[in-house]
Amino acid sequence: MAVDRKIEEMIQAIAAKDIDAAGAYHRLPGEARRKVLEALDGKGLRSLTRLIKNAKKQRFAAADKRFLEIADGDIATPVYLIDETLIEENMRVMRYVKDRTGCRILHALKAYASFSTFPVMRKYLDGVCASGLNEARLGYEEFGKEVHTFAVAYNEKEVGRILKYSDVIIFNSFYQLRQYGPMAKKEGLEIGLRVNPGHSEVATEMYNPCAPNSRLGVVYSAFKEEFPASKEWVDGIHFHAMCEQNSDVLERILRSFEKLYGQYIRGSKWVNFGGGHHVTRNDYDIERLIRLINTFKKRYGVQVYLEPGEASVLNAGVLISTILDVVKNKIEIAIMDASAEAHMPDVLLMPYKPHIKGSAPPGKKRYTYSLGGPSCLAGDVVGGYSFDRPLKKGDKLVFADMALYSIVKNTTFNGIGLPDIAVIRSSGEIELVKRFGYREYRDRQS
Repeated sequence: MAVDRKIEEMIQAIAAKDIDAAGAYHRLPGEARRKVLEALDGKGLRSLTRLIKNAKKQRFAAADKRFLEIADGDIATPVYLIDETLIEENMRVMRYVKDRTGCRILHALKAYASFSTFPVMRKYLDGVCASGLNEARLGYEEFGKEVHTFAVAYNEKEVGRILKYSDVIIFNSFYQLRQYGPMAKKEGLEIGLRVNPGHSEVATEMYNPCAPNSRLGVVYSAFKEEFPASKEWVDGIHFHAMCEQNSDVLERILRSFEKLYGQYIRGSKWVNFGGGHHVTRNDYDIERLIRLINTFKKRYGVQVYLEPGEASVLNAGVLISTILDVVKNKIEIAIMDASAEAHMPDVLLMPYKPHIKGSAPPGKKRYTYSLGGPSCLAGDVVGGYSFDRPLKKGDKLVFADMALYSIVKNTTFNGIGLPDIAVIRSSGEIELVKRFGYREYRDRQS
């Protein structure tokens, strides 16, 4: 009776657009959350989605102040600082999608693999997706749930160990399927085949899995020719064609994917929609994603997987750096103890310019600087920023959204030390989970 009363109170709070209803929903056990969703009509469900998104925004806004306060203290730099309460906010959004659709969501280790926060993530997600032996082993040992592994091509020396750590193995060609599929089946794994869905909208070609001449995914002409002879081996179909995109892009990809492969989907156990879904971004259309998944599942009778990476830790971590010097060469140049080349490589690869909390574009505020790192690379420059006050030695800068694709990609180029990794626990305690030193540099050399 008490549970039913709590559910009724929640329905009323959602109807009243009470933002506290979002937190109350997240705290309910699974069966109670299901009853809430069953009791809501379409308008009520959309209202709950808005409340969940608005509550998340409030938590992230409050955390911005916390990051700045910590940076103003005596924290050693450079340091990646991850807030596990913000990761949990992202996880809650993903679980809400699962609640509404019954889909399964995996975290992509290629984006973020700091296992000190896995205990929070595993409460909400179904497992991880890996790109090879080391990620598969990390997922198996540290996450402890499903491990789905995809590699462009498997190395014969490693494939046996990959199978040991994986629940699902996904092949990128029929040759690899024939080569290693029997071994995978003998070990009890499910098998997937990655295909090219025939449509993508990724602007930067380097990050476009469906770019012309892409090596990622079997193209339709080869699939229709070879699949009939191999279908008994294949449990599911995988595609990945997105990068930091909204669900309207997924809708257009699905249109192409179904047109090409629809006749082959029935009879499969699952279809994996890949990664690149920015589910936890403020403007992401969650209702559209839910509709797409539910429609697809009903049409084909399959389980649907998503494997976002960035979305798991979006805006949940920062990189704090200290100004070491300010020099002048026609412009003011601030030199930091953090390096674009070594510590945030996508700044040079994509390229993109991360936001610094409290900054503005060049010329928008009174004092403008070019920010550069300490390495000997001439191009070790993050870019131009402006500030309300002049920068001086000892000032700290807080680079936003640095949990994703930074820790997993950083290097010791020039012998520059790797940043510390620290986690703000739910208790508010800051735990230094890793400090790197000379040994990490030395051990990567011959």
